[in-house]
Formats: sequence, C-alpha cells, structure tokens
Amino acid sequence: MSSIADILAKKDYDEPPEVEIIKEFVRESFNSNVGVIMQNKQIIIVSKSAALAGTLRMHVRTIQQLCGTDKKLVFRIGS
Repeated sequence: MSSIADILAKKDYDEPPEVEIIKEFVRESFNSNVGVIMQNKQIIIVSKSAALAGTLRMHVRTIQQLCGTDKKLVFRIGS
C-alpha cells in the first residue's frame, strides 16, 4: 500500500494552460485579476465584481477560442 507521501509525490501540480490563458486575457484586457477553477465539463471564472463578470460573459466565444475548448464557462462573483 502506498503512503500519502508517495501519492502526493506523483501528483501533477502544474496549472492547466487554460487557467493561465484566461488569467492573462483578463489581466491584459481589463486590468483585473480573476480566479479560475477547472472541472471536467466546465471552467469556473470567479471575479470580485459583478461588472467584470457581466463583461466577461460577452467574451465567452473569445475566451473559448483562446483556450481551444468547448467547455461551458461559468461566471461567479466572489473573492
């Protein structure tokens, strides 16, 4: 049986490329930061303001094209 240390040593902690692409797009386009959570069928983008989340909703196709994904984009407001 494997120990926790062995299991964690094999874990890949690198961010998926989609996370960095989305964060960079928001940083360059809107001078703001967002959190990004990757899931199997969706990507959750968390912003601190409702205005930014609403603006990002208008750029769904652009973000999907930049990421090369057809996953559903979900926008949340929070910290």
